[in-house]
Amino acid sequence: MAGKLELGIDTFGDVTRDADGTPLSQAQTLRNVVAEGVQADRVGLDFFGVGEHHREDFAVSAPEVVLAAIAGQTERIHLGSAVTVLSSDDPVRVFQRFATLDGISGGRAEVILGRGSFIESFPLFGYDLAKYEELFEEKLSLFAEVRKQQPVTWTGELRAPLNDQSVYPHVEHGLLKTWIGVGGSPESVVRAAHYGFPLVLAIIGGGPMRFQPLAELYRKALEQFGQDTSLPIGVHSPGFIAETDQEAKDILWPHYEVMTNRIGRERGWPPASRARFEHEAGPDGALVVGSPETVAQKIAYAAKGLGASRFDIKMSNGTLPHDDLMRSIELYGTEVAPRVHELMS
Repeated sequence: MAGKLELGIDTFGDVTRDADGTPLSQAQTLRNVVAEGVQADRVGLDFFGVGEHHREDFAVSAPEVVLAAIAGQTERIHLGSAVTVLSSDDPVRVFQRFATLDGISGGRAEVILGRGSFIESFPLFGYDLAKYEELFEEKLSLFAEVRKQQPVTWTGELRAPLNDQSVYPHVEHGLLKTWIGVGGSPESVVRAAHYGFPLVLAIIGGGPMRFQPLAELYRKALEQFGQDTSLPIGVHSPGFIAETDQEAKDILWPHYEVMTNRIGRERGWPPASRARFEHEAGPDGALVVGSPETVAQKIAYAAKGLGASRFDIKMSNGTLPHDDLMRSIELYGTEVAPRVHELMS
């Protein structure tokens, strides 16, 4: 790992509640996400990522529009998706939208491409879920060609071919920064290495060290494919910061429980328990929750163990209120970040 560890935030734009417990509108949630991005820039964080979903409990279906709004109110922070569901989108349009964001923001755009863990976009946009793997592989191959910013000649099975076709706008300096988001599949790790894209490991359950074999696989695959072996690895984990460990857990738990159970009912998970939550919030769990010191220690431990160059906390957690998120972001930038850099030095 070279250079200072970058620290960021990811949000899915979860629809939150006001002080009386009334759900906010999706429109208000979107405005709050913009305010959270501006806050992240103000406190000196490096990255703000916005996820893409197409369901009632998440407000963001067009991350690039939200990111462009944040870009207009910030000057330094990098802005990207977390993730863009490439399988149910058009690679040419994805590139165009993020190249546009890059121009608007003065070179601060990034895109994290993934298959997505939610499937609502497939029927919404008319894609066959049975071709889940084939769609991502083929569209990633086209995106990789478009990203080169040269005339594209390409043929696939699931999309019309391109013949010496140029795609605009071009990124002003270099190539569009592109990551591949991976939830734990070795095949996905090897795919990212094959295309020479940086890797983001989504650690949402269990300890970060269980991902060490994937980080090692990625670096070995980069070498075997003749790619740049210094490409960065990022980490994405859910979390929340408050003044003390107990306060952070007590604030987060009821929202985390409802969110986990709602998604769990769709996927056949057992009900969430406070005991399991406490374990995930402990030293060997995925939840980066607690006081600034506790969170800094967990980030540094994961970053050192995986050789990560970036750590993003997925800060939105169900109906966790906007005011709590804003305070957590402030603590992240003003107290956690300096401590992490001390621990990493």
